[in-house]
Amino acid sequence: QVQLVESGGGLVQAGASLRLSCAASGRTFSLYAAGWFRQAPGKEREFVAAIRWSGSSTDYADSVKGRFTISRDNAKNTVYLQMNSLKPEDTAVYYCAGSRSRLSRSNLAYDYWGQGTQVTVSS
Repeated sequence: QVQLVESGGGLVQAGASLRLSCAASGRTFSLYAAGWFRQAPGKEREFVAAIRWSGSSTDYADSVKGRFTISRDNAKNTVYLQMNSLKPEDTAVYYCAGSRSRLSRSNLAYDYWGQGTQVTVSS
């Protein structure tokens, strides 16, 4: 099993930056990829970004490309999501997820989920 704990959310104004962290523990050697998803009120959970647990491959949703950067620190078993130029439409609960099998935009590919962290961007 892998446990994921997110942190770093908060309330910011449009144009500001935030960095989310996802600390992984347990059988992290079993992870193939980690991803960030978000869910706004009344909407489905959507893909934000993903990264290989080892290696350099990344993927981003078009809505965040150029503004968000996903990275990881294997020594700390932590994945980050640097969010710049935040917009009100980025407001959501952000979830970290881990996959044992592939880097994917589908939440069905992910086996482990964190509890989520709220990000609110005011206009």
